[in-house]
Amino acid sequence: MTDRTKKIFFALTIILPFLLYCFYYYGMMIKNAPYRFSDFDSMSFQYGNIDSLVNKYDSKTGNYQYLDKKDSLVKMHLRLTSDDLLYLHHKAADLGFWDFPKNEQADSVQGKKNKSVRYIIEFKYKKKSKRVVFDSEYNGDPKLIDANKTLIKEIEQSLLAAEERQKK
Repeated sequence: MTDRTKKIFFALTIILPFLLYCFYYYGMMIKNAPYRFSDFDSMSFQYGNIDSLVNKYDSKTGNYQYLDKKDSLVKMHLRLTSDDLLYLHHKAADLGFWDFPKNEQADSVQGKKNKSVRYIIEFKYKKKSKRVVFDSEYNGDPKLIDANKTLIKEIEQSLLAAEERQKK
């Protein structure tokens, strides 16, 4: 065998089957991903004191209410664009939201003493949904707490940007 035929034989018997298998394997993983944006239905976000979650947003209905700096309740109809929702979906995926525990609540005594803030984040899809309850006084893995805070900050920034767009 010549050197050229050895290379062709090597490519046909080893490299080509490996590439085909990679395309098949990763194609099936992407196709069967549990949380795909193409299946995205809505997102809801609630936060406030543990006993009353006054601040709420639901992307399906567009209902948004929050307490402003003067402690007066502001209600409005606010729609996030599909780009905003796609960004939040990707941000949640990057931060590992799908692997967060469902309950990240502080001890009841500690939460009441420190006036803990509770956040409820829910992403709904056609077949599945993911809901996480997070308290600001939660004592757990610091990386998990940072990921929660980052996601909350991103959601709040998206809502603020949408509100600014609506005012213009």
